[in-house]
Amino acid sequence: MSLRMRYRRGQMFISILLLLLPYLTYLAKEFGRTPLVESRNAQKGNEGRDHHPFAFSLWLAGGGIKGGQVIGQTDEFGLNIVEDKIHIHDFHATILHCLGLLHKRLIYRHQGRDFRLTDVAGEVVTRLLV
Repeated sequence: MSLRMRYRRGQMFISILLLLLPYLTYLAKEFGRTPLVESRNAQKGNEGRDHHPFAFSLWLAGGGIKGGQVIGQTDEFGLNIVEDKIHIHDFHATILHCLGLLHKRLIYRHQGRDFRLTDVAGEVVTRLLV
């Protein structure tokens, strides 16, 4: 690939990033996977990885999020969080904050009970914000 082509690709990538900068973008899955391969049957080809809700990665960019940081760490096997755990309610509170919503006032009533999207917990993780 020529130097000119690389330069144009770099310009395009930077342009896309600048367009997305004001928007909150996140990438998440519904759960993680265990770091170990499991085999429930003795049959070859039936191996897999089970659901693992205790430690997994989420990615945030733009919309008031401070870039270039990694928060949290798991043990050497990736099974348990050993440093800077962020609860899902705190994560949701932070997303709502970036969207300009006060998560403690965003309440809806269902079957006679008041509910919040962050349940009765959830604090904005300020170290994620610009």
